[in-house]
This record gives sequence, structure tokens and C-alpha cells, in this order.
Amino acid sequence: MDVFFLTVGAAMVLAMHAGFAFLEVGTVRKKNQVNALIRVITDFGFSTIAYFFIGFSVAYGINFFAPVSELNIMEGGINGYKMVHFFFLLTFAAAIPAIISGGITERIRFWPNVLATVILVGLIYPFYEGLIWNSNFGFQAWLASSFGAPFHDFAGSVVVHAMGGFLALGAVLTLGPRLGRYTKSGQVNAILPSNIPFLALGSWVLCVGWFGFNVMSAGTADGASGLVAMNSLLAMVGGLLAALVAGKNDPGFVHNGALAGLVAVCAGSDVMHPMGALAVGIVAGVTFVYGFTFMQNKLKIDDVLGVIPLHGVCGAWGGIAAGIFGSTALGGAGGVTFMAQLVGTLAGVGIAVVGGFAVYGIIKAIVGIRLSEEDEYMGADLAIHQISSNPEEDMQ
Repeated sequence: MDVFFLTVGAAMVLAMHAGFAFLEVGTVRKKNQVNALIRVITDFGFSTIAYFFIGFSVAYGINFFAPVSELNIMEGGINGYKMVHFFFLLTFAAAIPAIISGGITERIRFWPNVLATVILVGLIYPFYEGLIWNSNFGFQAWLASSFGAPFHDFAGSVVVHAMGGFLALGAVLTLGPRLGRYTKSGQVNAILPSNIPFLALGSWVLCVGWFGFNVMSAGTADGASGLVAMNSLLAMVGGLLAALVAGKNDPGFVHNGALAGLVAVCAGSDVMHPMGALAVGIVAGVTFVYGFTFMQNKLKIDDVLGVIPLHGVCGAWGGIAAGIFGSTALGGAGGVTFMAQLVGTLAGVGIAVVGGFAVYGIIKAIVGIRLSEEDEYMGADLAIHQISSNPEEDMQ
């Protein structure tokens, strides 16, 4: 039953990668749609190889270089439980480049991006994953002794989303903005989405898959909790309705607002009261709208899909919020402290920021990471893949 339970969860999170793909396809210009689809699916393939051979061992000290008879009962499991556990956790790890993809799209070179994916999923992400979810290097024990509880991140607000969002910060700033996005005089030029229905489809697929992401993080069928499902639902709704109001009916804000709420609730979805989860989602929805606008228009950071505010900032908010709304004083289940959540979150953000600038900066210095001006103007579809999203139409 546990193998089946986690297989279903892994498949639901795998389906979320289709959501990442279509969210990006709908947001980018038509000349970059094919590239977005190719990068998301190939990033998943390269992530699988990197996590299988390197990352899983970095995080959990486990490798699969053993006969099948041993793999089936590895770590005391039965029916190959640890192998499906790998599959489930891989879908989380592969979300890192899928998140980053939305920030760097429309101007990243293909193979340097692949190299970054392998390094991030093989080394940087599993290092922090192991600190939190495997208690490596005594970090959780230190937090518990210093602040009264270990860092609690049930389904990855910080481990997955804040890490992905703040790794993207280094990538986006290293790349620079798209051609024509900002003028030398400081003017901000709008670059409109290509397809709102695709954007909406991507958001819906992500929302549905997220219940596998959160609920199945229990790891076993007996551990599954209706509280996690309820909290995920209310945070999602809180995020989308808050973004609807704050974003003045903008469809991009609405569909990403739902995701902001889900990002934020991951960490404390198993300990918050449902009303606390609703509040967390509302804050996340507003945070995304104003964070996206501020970064694009004031800081002039060309993060195409807004992954830094959506996954980075809202993920960090979720990590801290678990220490607030998870407390018994606010109706939560307890077992968390504000300071442990704050320090654990800041540690994840710090590792991500340093790792992002280091990986993308080194790759830029060695081989370069950005398309030429000619290729960027032409579009990544023709420049890299030699085909457009509608080749028959282009022949007319």
C-alpha cells in the first residue's frame, strides 16, 4: 500500500512538470514556446540522472549500486519502497530547474543550462535537502537545542521552493534582462504573454498535482492527513482571491496567486489550523503581486514568470509562517518555534543565493550562458531547435 501510495504521489508531482511547462509556454513570446517545452522536459531527464548517481547519495547517503534482491528491501523497506521514495523525491529535486526555467527563459543557451541543472540537482539542492530532511551535519539537532525545535518543512516551502526561487536570483541577474525590456533611460517596456489559456492550463495542472506534492509528503498511506489537504486547499484559494483583488483582475496574477498560496503552505500544512492556512495564502497572494511589480518595475530584474517572488519570497514566507501559525497559541499543532523556522529559512535562502551566483557565474565565465543578440531576436525556437510552435502556419 505504501509503495502504491507514493507511486501515485510521484506521478502527480511528475504531472506538475507539465504545469511548469505550460505556465511558461503561455507567458513567453510565441518565438520561444518550443524552447520552453524542450527545456522543462529535458531538465527533468538530466535531473533524474544527476539525482540518481549523485544527489540522492549527497542528501541521504544512499546509492543503488546493489543487486535487485537488495534494492527491494533497502533501508528496511519492502517491495522496493526506497526506490519509489527516490522517484517521489526526484520529482521534488527536478522542480528546482523547472522553477529556475521560468526566470531565465527567452535568453538562456541550451547546453550551459543543462550543465547548471546537473550541478544544482546533483550537489547544491541535495546539500540543503539533506540538512533538513535527513538531519545531516547536526544542523537540525543544533536548531532544536538552540531554539527549542528543529526546522519544520513538511512539503518543501523552503527546501524546494525558496531554494529554487533564490537560486533563480543568481541566474537572472547573471543573465541580465531580455533585449528591449528596459531602456537606458530607465523606461520599462512591457513584453506581453503569448497565450493566456496555456498560462491558465499550466496553473490548473500545478494546482491539481500539488495535492500529491503536499499530502503524499507523509511518505506512507497511514501517515496521510486530511488536515494537509484542507490547508492546501484554503491556502490556494486565499492566494488566488488575494491576487485577484491586489492584481486588479489580471489573469497572470490570479493564476499565479493560487500557486503562491500553495508554495507558502507547504512547510506548515501538517501543523497549521485551516484558518491559519487561509491567512498564509492571502499574505502570499498579495506578496506575489506587489513583489513581482516591485522587482520588474523598480529593481528592473527581468524575472519572466516572477519565480523569485513566487517561489523564493513566498517560499521563505511559508517557512517562517509555519513557526507562527503552527503554534498552539494560534490553534496549530505545535512542535515548532518561530526562531527555528526563521534561522532554518535564512540558511536555505543563503545557500541558494550563494549557490546560484556561483554556479551561473562560473558557467558564464567559462563557456557563456546567454544567446547572441541575433539568436535572441530570432527566438530560441528557430535559433536552437530549428522549428517554430506552428510550423505549418509559418510556411503559408
